Amino acid sequence: MKWTDTLEIASALAESHPDVDPATIRFTELRRYVLELEGFNDDPAHSGERILEAIQQAWIEELQ
Repeated sequence: MKWTDTLEIASALAESHPDVDPATIRFTELRRYVLELEGFNDDPAHSGERILEAIQQAWIEELQ
């Protein structure tokens, strides 16, 4: 997975962190969760606020 795979990342996060409310998560914690995902292999430096916002929003939508 790459940073731009927001839907795939959101699905994986929903599965691996079912007790986390993505609406309340900090970007630093979200970034760490993404980097810890099995299959994630993108450059950690390529994450930014826009990407993290997109992942967070996709995660919120995944749970609805």
